Amino acid sequence: MNEKKRTSYTVKVTELQVAALRRELEAAGWEFSEKAYAHWCARKDKTTVIPYHSGKLVVQGRGTADFVQFLLEPKVLGEARFGYEDILAAKEDPAQFEEHAGIDESGKGDFFGPLVIAAAVVTPETAQALVQAGVMDSKRIRDDRKIAALAQTIRQRLGDSTAVVPIGPEAYNRLYGDFQNVNRLLAWGHARALEDVLEKHPGCPRALSDQFGNKTTVERALMTRGRGIKLEQRTKAESDVAVAAASILARHEFVRRLERLGKDVGATLPKGANPHVKQVAVDLVHRYGPDVLRKVAKTHFKTHAQVLDAARK
Repeated sequence: MNEKKRTSYTVKVTELQVAALRRELEAAGWEFSEKAYAHWCARKDKTTVIPYHSGKLVVQGRGTADFVQFLLEPKVLGEARFGYEDILAAKEDPAQFEEHAGIDESGKGDFFGPLVIAAAVVTPETAQALVQAGVMDSKRIRDDRKIAALAQTIRQRLGDSTAVVPIGPEAYNRLYGDFQNVNRLLAWGHARALEDVLEKHPGCPRALSDQFGNKTTVERALMTRGRGIKLEQRTKAESDVAVAAASILARHEFVRRLERLGKDVGATLPKGANPHVKQVAVDLVHRYGPDVLRKVAKTHFKTHAQVLDAARK
């Protein structure tokens, strides 16, 4: 999320900090009122500040970012946390600062474009460097330019300890015909990315990915090089810096290839599988015929049948 656009923020505060905050707000002309379960409620310029008796301080409104960064943090909290919550939380997981690989994918839920799987191996030193550089789950970053910048940082810091496996729409559709199951196809892709990165970093002892199916499916897909690695899956694995790095590399390659496909057919191909995506697909079918979808889209999506039906009308 763009921190400048955030409209809410929550942090723990002490009684002394509540008192100090009130003094700051009174001096700045904020209006106070009573609030259930709270010390008070203060409002100014469509921004609301509420310190609850539980110790939770809630800031809401369009001025949240400026309030937190220029008043609350420097004058009351004495530390900068705004925009760094993911980094601070990451430091609470010491296992991510051990040598290991992270695997993630991009494009699985997008009708247009490829499926891209990436793997990244971190050491204690590079893991710390990536956390300090602001590497986080790519799904939390809406700006493709920031994704590109972080991808460049990751490649600079990790060198050859990364691998990216792009599966273009035509290859994806052929593979889906063989596997007949997204999770089995995804497991195959995860195994290929892990094998590729282990070729460059053979001593890696452990690999982590998000939970998307039975991990034995991935283990069976691994070839000789990956058979000895300890493979782990867990929900919200993207909080791990290696998985987050892989997610950014995969997203960057997905965006690049989606743009290239769009140029090939003379259209801007949107992400996702929403009504706008459907309309763009219908327009492409009208221009090039139904076979164009095999070249730019994942044809097992229900969107495919809906597009063909709409194009016939």
